[in-house]
Amino acid sequence: MLLLGALRRPLAASAARLARERARARPLVYASLATGPRQDNGIFYEIRTYDVKPSKMKEFVELINQQIHLRRAHSELVGFWTAELGAMNKAIHIWKYDNFAHRAAVRTAVANDKDWQEKLITPLLTFVEKQHNEVAYLVPWCQLGKPPKEGGVYEWVTFQMKPGGPALWGEAFRAAINTHINTGYTKLIGVFHTEYGLLNTVHVIWWNESPDNRAAGRHKAHEDARVVAAVRESVRFLESQQNMLLVPLPFSPLK
Repeated sequence: MLLLGALRRPLAASAARLARERARARPLVYASLATGPRQDNGIFYEIRTYDVKPSKMKEFVELINQQIHLRRAHSELVGFWTAELGAMNKAIHIWKYDNFAHRAAVRTAVANDKDWQEKLITPLLTFVEKQHNEVAYLVPWCQLGKPPKEGGVYEWVTFQMKPGGPALWGEAFRAAINTHINTGYTKLIGVFHTEYGLLNTVHVIWWNESPDNRAAGRHKAHEDARVVAAVRESVRFLESQQNMLLVPLPFSPLK
């Protein structure tokens, strides 16, 4: 009996030690899966989407064109578009912030701006049926780009990826994006990964000279073995995908 008890004690100690080691390791693994790599600075982008009443779309665009300067006085506008294909009566705009304190200060400032309230936001809200906002970061391997010239159209592609974040699907997704860039038919503007909103969502913005140029380029890409292979790898992590063709409003910095 004494011998059996002596054997049990080192076994129990070993089991306890192994449990402690696993407990220490587990948070590191989960944190990696939850976040993945990110840009080194605190800059983020707020993506706002408005569903506009069909009968009010013309008035909505006219008001925005006339009064958006009141909002732009407070923070940096990246782009403002309306949907042409893939959705109807929808407007998307992106605002850039240095950090969350910066956004809070801007929101306080606009709330105290009577011109913004009376001339823009109050009449604007009578045209809008629904609002949606997301906070997103540029993925670490992407810098915000610009089109080679003004004009053209933007393709907004939203990918809903499987849970796990960039640590799970980031490399395959990046490879698929790069193969499309290498075909040369389209220009990458930005790749955004959500932090607030529906998680594991990636928005990719492309620029093309025209819808017809985009269509011709896509046909060639579908016949490119490199593109086909990369897409087959990345779709293993894909749950859904939605495309919209966007047209920039005249004041949009990206146009």
